[in-house]
Amino acid sequence: MADETGLEGRLAGLAASVQRFAVPLAAEQTRAHGNQRRRRRQVALTSGGVVMAAALTVGGLSVVRLGPEAAPSAAMPTAAPSASLFVTPTPAPGEEYASELGFVYDAVVLEGKSVQVTVAQVRDGKSAVIRTGVVHKVTLKPETPVEVKHVAGGKAGDTRVSELVERLRAGPQWVFAVDYDGEGRIQSLREAYWLTGE
Repeated sequence: MADETGLEGRLAGLAASVQRFAVPLAAEQTRAHGNQRRRRRQVALTSGGVVMAAALTVGGLSVVRLGPEAAPSAAMPTAAPSASLFVTPTPAPGEEYASELGFVYDAVVLEGKSVQVTVAQVRDGKSAVIRTGVVHKVTLKPETPVEVKHVAGGKAGDTRVSELVERLRAGPQWVFAVDYDGEGRIQSLREAYWLTGE
């Protein structure tokens, strides 16, 4: 009798310790994914200001003339220079990626199956996104990973850029953080759903 009571007590203690230390795998993954998104968002917000400052510096330098130049003839109108003010973001020391925030749209599939999109750069304002005026085109590998939420109908998930061509074919609707590595190559796109809207 006493042995059975002792055994029951030990089994109850073992069950309690298992419940105390067991963490559901799904909850752990959800927490890790949320932490990763917060870190990426912070990097995106930080790098947006750096990219804007770099774009303004390059724009200011392009206005300065290095020497006298002949004025264009009145009879022959000339087109304004179309040099892009885009500067590829570079990762900060210790960071793997640098991000550019922008509307991603006008997606087309090129002959080699790569996907070309237009990026209209924005920065995070207090209540809405603010366009910087920098617009450029980038070519992506079809397997480039993309984190989506609103683009996929409100369900957060991961996909590839080749699967979003139809959704991104129209004009600007969704803001993405475009992640560049140290070589200036795009590694991923992440829907900045907290900034989406125009």
